[in-house]
Amino acid sequence: MNEQQLPVHSGKHPSHAKSAAEKEQLLNRLKRIEGQVRGIQKMIDEDRYCVDILVQISAINAALKKVGFTLLEKHTNHCVADAIHKGNGEEAIDELMKVVQQFSK
Repeated sequence: MNEQQLPVHSGKHPSHAKSAAEKEQLLNRLKRIEGQVRGIQKMIDEDRYCVDILVQISAINAALKKVGFTLLEKHTNHCVADAIHKGNGEEAIDELMKVVQQFSK
């Protein structure tokens, strides 16, 4: 694993599960992003204009950041807040700061 990558699964379990509606919303966004990526593959295969491809890549990056910020917000408001209330705040905040640092690169 590259030092800049986070583990796929930290082994920790969520302290607050996402609602079915929240999961559906995130999954729908990710499916749209997946479709956009497939669209870029087709654009490259068809030798489309580079600027058009770059615009689509920018849109995907923005969409992924939005998903990431949504998850970051939920993690902070639920998992980190819960850890603070249970007296484990320092560890949760340290973990959060590492994730924020990685996310902001």
